Amino acid sequence: MSLSKQKVLLFVAFIIVLFSLLIIPPLLHTIPDLELPIKNVIGFLDLSNEPHALLWLDVIHRRFGIEEFADSLQRYDQVLNELPGEQLQLHVFRRIADYDNPIQQRDLERFVGLDRLVVPALYCDRFGISDDYAELLENNESFGDYELTHVLLAVIWMQDNGCELPLSDRSIKNLYRSNAALINNDSLVEDLELEAAAFLYVAGQGELVDDFFIERVITAQNDDGGWSISGDRQDESNWHPSVLGLLLLLHVEFPSNSYPPTLSPLS
Repeated sequence: MSLSKQKVLLFVAFIIVLFSLLIIPPLLHTIPDLELPIKNVIGFLDLSNEPHALLWLDVIHRRFGIEEFADSLQRYDQVLNELPGEQLQLHVFRRIADYDNPIQQRDLERFVGLDRLVVPALYCDRFGISDDYAELLENNESFGDYELTHVLLAVIWMQDNGCELPLSDRSIKNLYRSNAALINNDSLVEDLELEAAAFLYVAGQGELVDDFFIERVITAQNDDGGWSISGDRQDESNWHPSVLGLLLLLHVEFPSNSYPPTLSPLS
């Protein structure tokens, strides 16, 4: 065998080894065990009386059978009666856990900000949507941030309610990609990233969330089982990122082609 041919073979062998070092480890990458992180955050949230947390814990109970949250709606109603100044808003969102939740259409017109994006979707099967709702969603999608994640939540709720989506298939695919782009690669795991990741999994688009982000989520979990808004473990745990973190990890731990809807079905 000539020297030049030996060099070629050695070079080819080197390339193969280098390729295997770069490609094979990511393919073999596995997510760490999630049982303990899930158990810890369930313990943290089981103590919560935050009304919006209780509605999402009801979702988690119906979707994953977490028995610690079986009484979430009953607890929500107790809290609702203790907060007279917030009763209208809380009563409207109660439909997440009760399909037959009684409400008047005029009550929906009082909502502003992020609530204005999702409340019409919550009742779209009962009251329909306005002619300018698609424009409202598209405009807020362009803002990024929590407006973007709430547009995704509105789409999820319209699908749960069996309503015709006012956005094109192309727009919805762009919506998924834009939410995935909210998840960056730095060491902090912030509330907005958790919201984007959790809602993507709820929407059946979990493949857009990198497995390495799940590792970061586990690393960022506080000792009490929750997560902080900022992602800094020195900050106090908060119900909002903690509910999102649990929702995300449960979808990762228990993958399925079909889940119960986030909204309570017709009784």
